[in-house]
Amino acid sequence: MDAANRQRFPAAALLEKAFFGGYTAPTMTSPSAPCAAAMLLLAPALAAQSEALAAHWSYDAKTPLNVRQLHSEERGGVRIYDLSYDSPVGDRGPSVGPNGGAVTAYLVLPAGKGPFPAVLYGHWCMPGSDKKNRKEFLEEALVLARQGVAALLPDHVMVHPGFVEDPSPLSEAQVSVMVQQVVDLRRGADVLLSRGDIDSKRLAYVGHSCDATAGGFLSGLDKRFKAFVLMAGDLSDDVDRRSKPFQEFRRQLGPERLDAFLEKYSWMDPGKYVSHAAPATVFLQYASDEPFLDEAMERGYFEVTSEPKKLKIYTAPHALSPEATRDRIAFLAGQLSFPAPEAAAVAAIPALEQPPWPKPAN
Repeated sequence: MDAANRQRFPAAALLEKAFFGGYTAPTMTSPSAPCAAAMLLLAPALAAQSEALAAHWSYDAKTPLNVRQLHSEERGGVRIYDLSYDSPVGDRGPSVGPNGGAVTAYLVLPAGKGPFPAVLYGHWCMPGSDKKNRKEFLEEALVLARQGVAALLPDHVMVHPGFVEDPSPLSEAQVSVMVQQVVDLRRGADVLLSRGDIDSKRLAYVGHSCDATAGGFLSGLDKRFKAFVLMAGDLSDDVDRRSKPFQEFRRQLGPERLDAFLEKYSWMDPGKYVSHAAPATVFLQYASDEPFLDEAMERGYFEVTSEPKKLKIYTAPHALSPEATRDRIAFLAGQLSFPAPEAAAVAAIPALEQPPWPKPAN
């Protein structure tokens, strides 16, 4: 589990003993949705539940964005802007650090006037990776820009200057960090849609690992997105609780202590949000060679996710693979209605390197 997945889930070492072998599974598509009559009966209860959950993530969208351009460069007709924007912090300041509400990001813009489809990218938080920042998807965004797609690539709260992680397993600071990250991402959507050259009906989100989990929350909270790609993220507390590593962690930490904390923060279960991602389409991408997730959990996340949805498990580590990149870009092209790039351009995107996993503390 990388550092920011621990920021989402209170059990810091929850899955560190789960290991399993590699395998490739075919792409799965979901079964038929529940009948319309049943959904109508459920609608009032779901609406009330959604309101209560959303209250924990509310932010003042009228707060000025204060977008500041720091630098720009051109690469092959594509303009890359180094910018920052403001995000409301509220009472989360002590947990998110002195720059928690000052989001640095790359804005990648195609040539022309638009309106452009757009992708909001959330990077992973893998310790030891030189792409544990907004650079992770930059080369992919450049390829898409040459197909007429804009992209915003913000830095995660955890890489902002002055941030200090609280690694304790039942830390309320970790909750604040995830809430801030989701708010920062929603402000990213605000930045894109405030420009006037973005097609508001063709907006997608791509998130990896820590930011896949953030995307799970985002999918149920923000209905401006047409599609989500969630890569190798933890997406359900209920699924996690069925795993043997969770049961062992619960025993070691103390059932009463852990259960009380999870009850207090039951609204931090991403399964309660990704189960209401519809009408957006969700593409789940998972890896076979994971130290903290197994196939049963990955398929469990798929079952929790609302329709329409698809799943593919790759023979790959947590960083995933060029095949996953090809599938992701093809999915985005279909969802956002832009011409798919040539195979050679996609193949030239550098593969993300997988650092060794940190050794668990004794």
